[in-house]
Amino acid sequence: MNNEFPFCAFIVDDDPFYLQLFHYHLKSLGLKDVYVFDNGRDCLNSLVLGPDLILLDHYMKPMDGMEALTEIKKHDPDIFVIYISGQEEIHVPIIAKENGAFDYLVKTDVTEDKLKLIIEKIQAIKQLPH
Repeated sequence: MNNEFPFCAFIVDDDPFYLQLFHYHLKSLGLKDVYVFDNGRDCLNSLVLGPDLILLDHYMKPMDGMEALTEIKKHDPDIFVIYISGQEEIHVPIIAKENGAFDYLVKTDVTEDKLKLIIEKIQAIKQLPH
């Protein structure tokens, strides 16, 4: 596949199945640099790699996704975070957006097509003049 999206992406999820699935989706979409982390702390320690995009799970231990999101945005408010949760609770996406998440997806509904649409939006935003 061509490198359609020249982004560095992080995937942060404590579930190995979803780490692998999301990694497959992003690589299939042409993202070259995709890093996976099974916890928020390792993600935060690797922000020096300069991710453009982070897929971030909500329920993780010892640091949950909301805590990680807050720290990511402190480090660089321009990182696009797609917040992901296995729960369909209405308050989770609301709080995630209030804390700087670009978008929200229910984990079981994540598809390559949905990710492509979100990444296309991000790409369009990144190409806007500053």
